[in-house]
Amino acid sequence: MKMGLRGRLFFSHLVVMIVGVASLVSISKISSPHLFVLHLERLENRGFDLINIRTELVTGFEFAWRRSTIWSVLVGTTAAGGLSYWVSKRIMQRLTEMEQITQKFAAGQMDARLPVSDIPELSGLSASFNRMAASLEGVEARRREVIGDMTHELRTPLTVVRGYLEELADGEIEASPEIYRRLAKETRRLERLVNDLQELSKAEAGYLPINIQRVNLRPLLESLVKKFTDQLLEDGPVLLLKCPSILPFVLADIDRTEQVLVNLLGNAVRYTNEGSITISVGTEASQLWIAVVDTGIGIAPENLPHVFERFWRADQSRDRHSGGTGIGLTISRRLIELQGGQIQVESELGVGSTFRFFLPLA
Repeated sequence: MKMGLRGRLFFSHLVVMIVGVASLVSISKISSPHLFVLHLERLENRGFDLINIRTELVTGFEFAWRRSTIWSVLVGTTAAGGLSYWVSKRIMQRLTEMEQITQKFAAGQMDARLPVSDIPELSGLSASFNRMAASLEGVEARRREVIGDMTHELRTPLTVVRGYLEELADGEIEASPEIYRRLAKETRRLERLVNDLQELSKAEAGYLPINIQRVNLRPLLESLVKKFTDQLLEDGPVLLLKCPSILPFVLADIDRTEQVLVNLLGNAVRYTNEGSITISVGTEASQLWIAVVDTGIGIAPENLPHVFERFWRADQSRDRHSGGTGIGLTISRRLIELQGGQIQVESELGVGSTFRFFLPLA
């Protein structure tokens, strides 16, 4: 039968106490009489006549020493044993509380937290567990939110696809290229949604790989301007680049930065029918700021705090039929944060929006 921690602690204290007492008694037994005799000899050399009573003095000393040693051992053993038991019980009480809390946490009670202990080592363990518990609670909350949001978002395209398939199967509508194009459109939306959700879950959990390097963003900005200019209609907005000819290097993941800019530019193109879309670049302190400014429909002030929330859409003009999945900005914010930056938004309804973010200079 294995001995528990409480028994081991108590037994270890007793062993230490017994070894200490045994060492004290053994050394005293060997050295004390000899030292006493030497003391008597020094007294005789100083003129004291102890020759007739030396034996009685030594015998009396040994008797007194034995009695005091016995009482000392009894009192010391009792005190040390009681103290060892109290210390062992006190430590085990804290560990038992920790075990109960961790069992509650494992059973799904995510708000369970360990109490702060007056023992520094156990207090540090409690603090580490509570930080881990808070992190896991946040992950669990985000997981539930994602599942709820995903269920809501998947329902619409799945309902559309099912409706068309049932009508085709019942002969209520005839198969045509237009019907198949609609089905293909909904399935593509499902594919985009699933991919974005996978990307978002990795980003929020911190598992998204980020390759930070010293890079010059000007070639990327020029290529994006050319790419999106080719997509704009002749009567649509004009895409402009306001950027110094020589940009300082930044510490960033070039692929993830491109992903963010593509999303911001895609949103600007989608919601800007006329005017201009401008990519503006400038430095401030130790940061490189990149802004995407459009003259589109804008966002109402009461909706600005929700811009970066999952599946948020300000109005029907930004609904699921516009082609977006509703989580591109959420992913963009997380990608910028993982690169040590921050993203902001300013907008005025009917005037336009400005999305700007910074990356640290190299």
